[in-house]
Order: sequence, then structure tokens, then C-alpha cells
Amino acid sequence: MKFHPGRTIRALLLPLAAGLALTALPAQSAQAASTLVNGGFESDGTGTATPAGWSEYGDTGASYTESGGHGGSHRLSHYASSAYKVETYQYLSGLANGNYTLTAWVRSSGGQKAAYMALKNCGGTEQRTDLPVSSSGWIRIVTPIKVTNNQCTISVNSDANAGNWINVDDLTFTSGTTGTSIHGADISSLAKSEAKGGVYRTSSGTAGDALSILRSYGMNYARLKVWVNPADGFNDKAHVLATAKRVKAQGMKLLVDFHYSDSWADPGQQTKPAAWAGHTYSQLKTDVYHHTYDVLNALKAQGTTADMVQVGNEINGGMLWSEGSTDNWSRLAGLINSGYDAVKAVNSSTVVALHLAKGGDKAGTRWWFDSAVANGVKFDAIGLSYYGYWHGPLSDFQTTLDDAASRYGKPVFLAETAYPFRLDSDDALTNQIDTTGELVPGYPATAAGQTKWMNDVTSIVEAVPGGRGLGVFYWEATWTAVTGNGWDPTDAGSGNGWENQALFGYDDKALSSMTWFSHR
Repeated sequence: MKFHPGRTIRALLLPLAAGLALTALPAQSAQAASTLVNGGFESDGTGTATPAGWSEYGDTGASYTESGGHGGSHRLSHYASSAYKVETYQYLSGLANGNYTLTAWVRSSGGQKAAYMALKNCGGTEQRTDLPVSSSGWIRIVTPIKVTNNQCTISVNSDANAGNWINVDDLTFTSGTTGTSIHGADISSLAKSEAKGGVYRTSSGTAGDALSILRSYGMNYARLKVWVNPADGFNDKAHVLATAKRVKAQGMKLLVDFHYSDSWADPGQQTKPAAWAGHTYSQLKTDVYHHTYDVLNALKAQGTTADMVQVGNEINGGMLWSEGSTDNWSRLAGLINSGYDAVKAVNSSTVVALHLAKGGDKAGTRWWFDSAVANGVKFDAIGLSYYGYWHGPLSDFQTTLDDAASRYGKPVFLAETAYPFRLDSDDALTNQIDTTGELVPGYPATAAGQTKWMNDVTSIVEAVPGGRGLGVFYWEATWTAVTGNGWDPTDAGSGNGWENQALFGYDDKALSSMTWFSHR
């Protein structure tokens, strides 16, 4: 059936929403199968309006096959030059009850009111996965469902504006399930913010505890950085211990991120703590062990044992320069293993992660971990920072993450990501991201754009094969603009270039983007 693009299909969708069986439509019952057919859209040539095995609904002229597939020669596309709503679906019956996963390769122009894969009428709650915005590289997404009524409908949906498009290909529907266990955030800024007068509010404006507010949206893991002897006295052992009590009281897990520095450690700087500055390599190994053990053992003693630990922060170039540079891998390996051994000495079940930046750099990530493995470096998990405005397209992030998981046989997670909800500043310091030209195409600097970014990167982690994608940490959910809580621990007057990427707005209220914490 063909509808004018402006006409609503709500009347048709209502019976489906009420859970009525799709077999009410003759075409569906005739095409029902117990396995997905023509998932690669290869049964038909270019321009086929209704692919074999599939049915359509709504503005059917906007759904068709065309050349340029992900795997084979053809793909499904949704596109029209005027606004459209269309669904391409396949009804499966005679299914054995149990857990299933829909996998699809997708691309999207972005800009739609909605563009998603769905599994519905399967006996339980409909499950959806939005299509990430990617105009060139294909991205694999997954959607899990529990079938309880021996049937399920696989659905590709677009509610699009004029000129928006999606490509979908190589769908499979197989037994198994997916999900992510970590829906976390770095809240290292919180203690200092509160000490300097920072306030956090619910979405309705009631002042409250930031951790409690975050937890109410589904945050289940907190990340805290540790500096050795920072100039401002924050992000040190004492403050980590105090914040850890609050984290565990909320029922959250704890990731402790050792920088092995008195200030920021990242790919551009890995400066030794002042107290270790003149030490020999042998002494540095002992320093790493004692510092790591001391902080973690104190956490354990107060009943807040770390669940995961990073030995180093964004150590692409190594740590504790120059002794721990990647210019001397055997020495770097010795320092990392010293930290690893200290973690395990406190609690053998604490996960030790190694953390690199540049999450879209497959070659660089592979070089680093190949070198680590060759030098006997011990680790349990791999964390990558990935910021879309710095580290390449989403498809490169997926390729890098998937490769790391399979090549090293370890679980992987997104250790840091963020996105702006606006571009202007709430203090005197220019923001790190402050122009539309810096944004990732398809993701506006709005709360909705921030939400979509977080859900889409989490969907990519969820899709890591073998269930090895652990989840995501948002970087600096609580770092709002508070006088005295700037970026430089040595300068009380420094500003914050990140407040437009916090999860609390300039009115201190929880942003709607916190809903990403409830991702599967």
C-alpha cells in the first residue's frame, strides 16, 4: 500500500502496538518462515520495491533494493526526496522459544526522527537499536530478544525527513543474546567541585547528591583517577578513599585509574611524580608497586575493594617517562607488570586493564599490544579512549575494538568518551569543542545529540563478537563550571574547558542524556 508522505500511519500501527498477531495480514502469513530469508537482499536485482521474503508498510516507495551491498552485490535502502515513514519487515513463526540476536550491517545519513532495527511481537518487550550515523563505513549492530511465543517480527524502520537515507544489509537472526555490563562515568572532578561550592540537581531542579542522581538513571560503575601528590590535594589517595565509600554505598562498582603522576597523564605527557623524579629504573618499579598496593589495600581495608584498575592512563607512548617510554619496551613491561602484581596482591579478582587513547587507530593499537604481548606484559582487559571529534569515524572505532578483542582474546571497553550538549562556555575558558565544524556529522551539540552519541557508541561495544564488549565510561560527567575547579591543579584560577560535555547542564540540572545509562 502506498501513502502520501505527509499522511500518518498511526492508525495502522496501533493494532500492532496492542500486540495483535501480524498474521492478520495475508501477505505476512504467506511469507512467514522459521528462519530469516534473504537477509543479504541478494534474491532480487536493483530497484526491487519489495525484496523476496520481506513485507513493507507505510511509504513503500521509499524502501527498495539497490546495488552496493556490504557483503554481496545488493542492499536494502530507505530514501525519498520528501519526508517519509516506512517499515520493511519479516515475520518469523515456528521458532523455538529462547534467546535470539539480530545482527545487521548498517549505514545512515542521520537526520531522521527515528531510524532503527527492531524485534517485536516476540512475546515480550520490543527491543530496538538505533542506526548510528555513518555515511561511508558500514557498522555492525545487534539487537537481542527473548522469544516466548514461538514467533518474532524483524523490522527495519525509518521516520525520516526529506533526503534522509539508510542502508541495511547482511541480517542474521541466530540464537544467543547480547548486552553491556558497564554503564559508567568518570567522576574524578566531583570531590573538588563540591568543596568549591558545586551543586547538582535532578532534572526537575531539586538539589541532590550527584552520585544518587546518576545512579537513578542506571549508572553502575564509577571511575576515579589517582595522582600521587597533586598540587591542589585532590584526586589523591585520601579523596579517592572518601569518594569510593560513596560509590559503593550507591551499589556501584569502582574503577581506579592510576596516572603515576602528580598531574594529567596522556599520550602527550607522562611526567613522573616529583617524589620519584631522581629514582633509578629499579626504584621506579618499586615505587609503582608500593603506590598501587598502598591505595588499593587502603580501599580494601575500608570495605570498598576496587573492581577494576588501570595501570596507567592513555599509555600509548608508555608511562613514567623517560624510563617507561615505548622506546624501551622491556622496561615499560617491567613497570606495568609491577603495577599488575600489586593489584593482584591486594585482590586477585580485580580486573587489570591497560588503557590507550586513539580508539579509531587499529594499526597503532595493534602495534602497541603486539609489543606488550611480545614483552610479557600481563593484563586482563583492554580499555580505549574514543572521542569522535578527534579519533576518526565510528566505523574505525568498531574495527579497532573488534580487532583488539579477537586478536588478544580479552574483554574490551570504551574507557573514555564524551559529547557536547552545547558549544558556548559557562566560564571564561574556551571549551575544547566549541564550533559546529568540530562536531561529528549527524550529532548536533544538543542533549539529544549527546544522547544519540552515547547510545550509538554503546551499541558498537555491545556488538563486539563473542560477548567481549564490556561497556562504556563517560568522561567527566560531573565536571561543571565551578570557580576553583579548573583543569590545572597548580592554578586555582584556571578554567574548565569541558563543562559543555558534562551530564549536568549550566543550570546544574541532570540532562536528559543520562538516559544512555539504561542502554542494554
